[in-house]
Amino acid sequence: VYLLCLHHPNFECQRDDDDPYVKEELQWSLFSNETFEQCFRLNHPLENTEHYRIYGSSNGLVCISDEILNFDSPIHIWNPSISKFRTPPMSTNINLKFAYVARQFGFHPGVNDYKAVRMMRTNKDALAVEVYSLGTDSWKMIEA
Repeated sequence: VYLLCLHHPNFECQRDDDDPYVKEELQWSLFSNETFEQCFRLNHPLENTEHYRIYGSSNGLVCISDEILNFDSPIHIWNPSISKFRTPPMSTNINLKFAYVARQFGFHPGVNDYKAVRMMRTNKDALAVEVYSLGTDSWKMIEA
């Protein structure tokens, strides 16, 4: 079991945060769950760590997407332990602009499948919910 961490490469070193000219690239690493020591340095699948956020993880899979979500922000499912990466197809269900978008990721044991859920709300409080299934590699609109 490992802990996934986004950190500065030299996290043990004290640095002056007031210096505007010092900018360190962040890196992804796996740390031991027991000793908290760095075990593996990872290459981010999109080669840029700056604008992505983790929206959930389950059984070693990690769901990442844009830091600022839009209705058309792609999701990416990453297994950092074996360096596998998948970008699901874009949903064709939504063609409206949404004021608020939320995203979650997890495992559904009843159907033995990983799911990403996207919840979207318009300015007029209309709600839309979509579910992506890793097993079928498709999106489904959830009816109210």
